[in-house]
Amino acid sequence: MPQTVKHRTLGFASCALASSFWGCGFFFGKIALEEMGVGAMVLYRFLFAALALAPLILTHKPTFNRRDWSTLLVCAFLGIPLQFLIQFSGLNRTTVSHASLMVGTMPVFLAVAATLFAHERMDATGWLSLVVSTIGAALIALGARHATGSNSPTLTGDLLVVLSLVIALGWVLLNKHLMGRHSAIVVTAYGAAAGTLMLCLIVPFLYGLPPIHHVSLKAWLALAASGFLCTAATTLLWNWGMTQVPASQAGVLLNMEPLIGSILGVFILHETLGPSARLGGFLILAAAIVITTRSRTRVREQLPST
Repeated sequence: MPQTVKHRTLGFASCALASSFWGCGFFFGKIALEEMGVGAMVLYRFLFAALALAPLILTHKPTFNRRDWSTLLVCAFLGIPLQFLIQFSGLNRTTVSHASLMVGTMPVFLAVAATLFAHERMDATGWLSLVVSTIGAALIALGARHATGSNSPTLTGDLLVVLSLVIALGWVLLNKHLMGRHSAIVVTAYGAAAGTLMLCLIVPFLYGLPPIHHVSLKAWLALAASGFLCTAATTLLWNWGMTQVPASQAGVLLNMEPLIGSILGVFILHETLGPSARLGGFLILAAAIVITTRSRTRVREQLPST
């Protein structure tokens, strides 16, 4: 019994730490975007992540069949080049605090995805949370629409972040399918490696060669932290935590991501949140907490990194 309690505690701690690191992703990304474009920033982030995950590739051999490899490649494309290039294009057009609050819609998106694709039934509390979260996202977008100034959020940026979350659902569902037959470490490591190789082909074609010279130590440190902490470590911590505790209980810890991201944006980068954005953020976080603690809907999917 004590051993079980210890694993349960460590499982919650692992999920909480993963969500906290995810919450720093936009912050580190914004620092790097001051010196390079979106494509270069995303590519360097995943090269650092691939470097961290390389030992796992060497020590864990995959047992994928041809169909599994096809699923893994589709999953990698959705979850890495497509999702992250769109997401950080959005961040480049908005603020860290706005982008982070938009991520707070993810638990509700997952509940809807579970209802549509995983044959789970969402109760009235879940549907009410969906409505409240949607209103919150609309209020944040409305605040961006009326904002002015070069460092202000934009409606386009906020909507691109939301679009990336919708794409991320495909990654979530395919990851769940693969991890039903293979270990989380193998799926994580080989999926990240495949996605990084795709970035190496796509980024130079769409954005040109990434800069190497004239990049400050501050930017390199932000990229390294983004790759090691916000990508490699978060995915491994979250996937391991999900083997120790029910996802329906750990889901509430995801709310640390938008909370920490918005705090970093406001207090470190000196961003401002208007009245509608503050109200919208409150509604999104409240809806996410309700759907993960009060609703009978069980959302078992694994989450991607931010």
